[in-house]
Formats: sequence, structure tokens, C-alpha cells
Amino acid sequence: MYGKGKLVVLIHGFPEDGNIFQSQINFLQQHCLVIVPDLPGSGSSAYNASIHTIEAFALCINSILEKEAINTCIIMGHSMGGYISLAFAELFPEKILGLGLIHSTAFADSDEKKAMRAKAINTMNEVGAYQFIKITISNLFSDISKEAFQQEIASLIEAGKKFSTKALQQYYSAMMQRPDRTSVLSSINSPVLFVIGDKDVAAPLKDLEQQIHLPHCSYIHIIENVAHMSMIEAADVLNNYLLDFIKKVD
Repeated sequence: MYGKGKLVVLIHGFPEDGNIFQSQINFLQQHCLVIVPDLPGSGSSAYNASIHTIEAFALCINSILEKEAINTCIIMGHSMGGYISLAFAELFPEKILGLGLIHSTAFADSDEKKAMRAKAINTMNEVGAYQFIKITISNLFSDISKEAFQQEIASLIEAGKKFSTKALQQYYSAMMQRPDRTSVLSSINSPVLFVIGDKDVAAPLKDLEQQIHLPHCSYIHIIENVAHMSMIEAADVLNNYLLDFIKKVD
């Protein structure tokens, strides 16, 4: 836990751990209480073969909150972390003060995306987790960001050595199986934040444009020349959007 005040949970995506939010932690802890868990199989959290669905990861988040005697929170997730946040909101709507989707979508995987993930799972069997991350990580950044953040990209690739192949395959399998959760956006009573990169191919603007009108209260930010990693590509911009949203949540 970092800071004090209004509680915010930040859930990382694939292939990351909680350190991906370091800039956000440094900034937000001056204004609120921040919890940034490592999902099972990432960072300091051990791989658990029994946790193999997005809903199961959401239950892990709830276990953390129960252990800390926390009844309500603002929950925000990046990419896969957004899928988990949506599942958490579906399972525990009474605990949600605000929901944030950072480069994430409520849509289920398309057949094409499922086929891509299945192929990636097979590729991981052949080359291992680290080589897979090495191949894919830079594609999460815009062309401009690839030039500007070479050191940060190299650090993310280096951190990929800590992942097991089974953990990454587990994440991809869970993402493939997840259902469409646009109904969560339609029914949620809390405000929803959408952070979108105009160069993002993993959570494209054209998909999010179909979802941003669904909640009764939406805050929408489209960041120019940013792909899937605004935590790094536009850290200061993202930090201010997050804080502004947090302040608006009752």
C-alpha cells in the first residue's frame, strides 16, 4: 500500500507486474491510498495453476481487499487488468466506487483474436516466455514511443526473464475464455474512466467508441501518438487523468 486517503486499486496487464505503474504510484500516493498487486504468476506473486480464468483473478483481488478489511474502492486496470476489473465489478458491484479501463475493452476476444492467442500459446511452447516477450513487447508502443522509450522497452524485456511460460500461457488462456462484459458497463452505477491511445492496436479506438456511451457516467480521454502503454508513453498525462477521475468519484 502507498499513501493514504481514498482507496485506488491498480491492476496490471500482460506481460507486466505491478512495477508498470511505478510512475502512477509515485504521483498518486501523494493524493490517495494505492494498492498495486502482482497477479499470480507475475512479480512477487507465485504462479498458481488453479487460477486460470479472469473471474478467478478477480476473486484474488477481492481476497486482498477482504484481508485488508476494505469494503469499497476505485478499481482501474490496464489491458488484461481491465478485464479483471470488469469481472470484479460484475461479481462485487457493491464494492465499486469507480471503474477505470486503461487501454482495455469490455468486448470478448473475436475469433481472430482467439486464434492469434492460441497460436501465441504454441509459440511460447517452442521459444519460451522470455523470447516471446522479446518478440512482442515493442509492438505495444507507438512508432514515436519506440524511439523515445528504448531504455524502458529494454527494461520491460529484461523483466520478462522472470515470467514462466506456464504463467503467460495461463493469462492468454484466461483472456481467450472471457465473456463480453459490455452489460457491466451498461448496468454499473459508478462512473467509468476510459483511457484510449489513438495508435493502440490491442485496444483500438474503433472498439472503444462502441462502448464509451454505455455507462451512465463516462470520462473519456484519447491520448495522441500513444499506443497501449500510456503508463510509460505519456505518464504525466495519464497521471493527471487518473487523479482527476479519482477526485470526481464520491
